[in-house]
Amino acid sequence: MTTNASGPGGGPGRVLYGCMGLGGSWSAEPYGPADVDAAEAAVRAALDAGITAFDHADIYRHGKSEAVFGEVLARDPGLRGRITVQTKCGIRLPDGGLPGMYDLRGKSILRRVEESLARLRTDVIDVLLLHRPDPLADPDDTAEALESLRRQGLVRQFGVSNMGAAQIAALQARLGVPLVANQLEMSLHSRDWVEAGVLLNTPQAAANGFPFGTLEFCREHGIGLQAWGALAQGRFTGRQETPAERATAALLSRLAEEKGTTPETVLLWWLMRHPAGIAPIVGTSDPARIRACRDAARRPAPDLTHEEWYTLWATARGTPLP
Repeated sequence: MTTNASGPGGGPGRVLYGCMGLGGSWSAEPYGPADVDAAEAAVRAALDAGITAFDHADIYRHGKSEAVFGEVLARDPGLRGRITVQTKCGIRLPDGGLPGMYDLRGKSILRRVEESLARLRTDVIDVLLLHRPDPLADPDDTAEALESLRRQGLVRQFGVSNMGAAQIAALQARLGVPLVANQLEMSLHSRDWVEAGVLLNTPQAAANGFPFGTLEFCREHGIGLQAWGALAQGRFTGRQETPAERATAALLSRLAEEKGTTPETVLLWWLMRHPAGIAPIVGTSDPARIRACRDAARRPAPDLTHEEWYTLWATARGTPLP
C-alpha cells in the first residue's frame, strides 16, 4: 500500500484534519448511513482544502469515528493510498462501574491497535500516538509493544500526545526508531505553550502549567508538534464571550480581509508562524469551516509579519506582555 509521502509530525505548511467530530453521538448508540455521509462530506472538504493527513483516536465517539472513516475508505478504494492515517490509543472511557483511566500496558496497546485497524478497514496505521501518559505503565513494556507493532508491519511510525520532555525522553531511550510527533493543545486561546517561555521570573509563571522546555526538546530532536484545538473551539471565528475574544475576532477579520483569506486561516497561520513548525489540527466537522482553512494548508508559508503575530497574541491575552 502506498500512502501520502509527507511526514506526519508537522512542519511549516502542514495541516491535519481531526476526526473526533465524526461518527454521530458520544454514546454507544450505533451510527447510521447519515453519519457515514457526514463523514464523507468532511473528508472531501478536507481533501478540497489540500489536507491529506487524518487524525483519529480509538476513543473518539466510542470508536465510531474510526468506523465511519473506514466506511468512507471502503467507498473509495483508491483514497487510502493518497492519505496519511494517524490514530491514538491509551485512554479508556468509563465502563460500567469503572472510571475513565489511562492504559499504556503493552498488551492493551496491541489489542487497541488491532481494533483500530479493523474499524479503519486498513492493514497499516501510518502513525500511532500514545494518547496520554499512564503513571502505572512500565516504559520497557510499552516500548516492546511498539517495536512489535513495527516488526509486524502494522504501524509505520510512532509519537505521543500530551507529554512533556522528560516523558518523551524516557520512551525514546527504549525505542529503536525515532518518535515523530507530540500532539498538544495549542491555539491563540490556549497559550500556555508559548507563554511558558516568556513568563519566567514573573508572578504569572506559577499559574502556567505547561511543561517548560518541551517545545525546545521537540525541536532539538526532530519531533513534530501537532496542535489540537487549533481553531480555539470557534472563540475567535464564531462565538465570542469576553472583550478580548471580541477584539481578537475583529482583528482576525481585518487581517483576513487585507490578505484575501479567511479568519480561520489567519488563526492557523498564527500557530504555523512559530519557528517550531507547528502543524494545526482542524477539528470542525462543518465542511464550510474546513474549506475556510484552505490557504493554511495550501500556501507555502504563513502570511503574518512579526508585528502582526505579536499584535494577535497581545490582543488575545487582553493584557500587555510582561
